[in-house]
Amino acid sequence: MNKNIFRALATALLLLAGPLLAAAATVDERLAPCLACHGDKGQSLIPEVPSLGAQPAFFLSVQLLMFRDKMRNIEPMTGMMQGWSDDDLRRAAVTLAKLPAPGENPSPLDTARADKARALSQQHRCNFCHKQDFSGEENAPRLAGQREDYLVKALRDYKNNIRRAYDASMADVLHPLTDTDFQDLAHYLSRLK
Repeated sequence: MNKNIFRALATALLLLAGPLLAAAATVDERLAPCLACHGDKGQSLIPEVPSLGAQPAFFLSVQLLMFRDKMRNIEPMTGMMQGWSDDDLRRAAVTLAKLPAPGENPSPLDTARADKARALSQQHRCNFCHKQDFSGEENAPRLAGQREDYLVKALRDYKNNIRRAYDASMADVLHPLTDTDFQDLAHYLSRLK
């Protein structure tokens, strides 16, 4: 199925589920529609939709807050977060953070691209915020094992200031990098365990 058609259908279903989310009794019930796109175990199978398993709880809390408060306005996320309390957001983040980390990318690693990506990540100190193993911490997301297509999209969005970061550091770090650099970084990071 065409990824755009699939995404449109998923978005329509989730928007229809919005009123039900607000009335749901538990965080698990409220997260069920979220996991329809992000994967029932936090492992996304949908192009450009991130896997949420093993992301730092603080990072997830902030992202959910940004959706709720329309600082990140991306449907269906923004609509789905309406009516969630701060405690709901924290409980949801803790629940999502406990889901397993993404599995290993089954496609082969291109060692030349990986070497280039390692050099770029050291030069631009990506491992300073995202940790040496890219498992993330606090307000820096886990990059290891994330969907390759999502990583490319996120890097492009940070560079172009379409996506907000906590400060200007992401746009500053990414400014000198090219789209080929983004693709090499995503190729490498998506294959880390």
